[in-house]
Amino acid sequence: MKIKFLGTGSGKTSLNRYHSSLLISSSNYNLLVDCGDGISKVILTQNIDFNSIDSVLISHFHSDHFSGLPSLITQMKLSSRKNELGIFVHSSEKDFLEDFIFHSYIFKARINFKLSIIPFNEEKEIKLSKDFSFYSKLNSHLDKYRKYNQKNKLGFASLSFLFKDDENSCIYSGDVGNENDLYLFDQKVDLFITETSHIKFENVLDLLGKLDPAKIILTHIGDDFEKSLSDSFLSLPENLKSFIISAYDGLELNHSS
Repeated sequence: MKIKFLGTGSGKTSLNRYHSSLLISSSNYNLLVDCGDGISKVILTQNIDFNSIDSVLISHFHSDHFSGLPSLITQMKLSSRKNELGIFVHSSEKDFLEDFIFHSYIFKARINFKLSIIPFNEEKEIKLSKDFSFYSKLNSHLDKYRKYNQKNKLGFASLSFLFKDDENSCIYSGDVGNENDLYLFDQKVDLFITETSHIKFENVLDLLGKLDPAKIILTHIGDDFEKSLSDSFLSLPENLKSFIISAYDGLELNHSS
């Protein structure tokens, strides 16, 4: 399993970081996790072939995690993509995504590759290839918006993920509602990727002690939080510093990192 951080910023647009996005590769399969504003440019910046991406997985429907999707599909069309593109989305959001793509004037009859919206439900293993899969659980990140729902139009699906191949395992918290969401998967993994915008650095240290992942990778880092995060990291005992990595755009990790 190889993980490349395309964007490591928060919801606030930054000149230093793109919005959160990961490219997870295993068994010759490339999965793009989230695709916020600017995703097409960051893909070009990091010398990634648009057509090498096999599918897209959306964690939730905040704009910094999905709004770049129409541009991405358009760039794939302009790059003469031939292979099918799958977009994995929670089943409660499938109809919205179909409408969003349609209202972006992207019509399946006018693109030269098959575009498939693939709904899935939480707590079920989704196989991407022979030995590469993901498993999801709902977290509480969107619960605070329930009071604004009108005519039951919103799905409120915000997901955390467990990725596995035949050698490695990785948890990606996605955006969370609170520190309790960090413990949805009660198991030891090689990599634990967590956002930092909605938790405290102390929560990261608690996570390290309780789940004992081989490494914790911090992402979703806002400009206003970056200095305090750096200061907190520098204050760590030397024996802990090797277990925590502050991600940056372009960081690449694999099982030997």
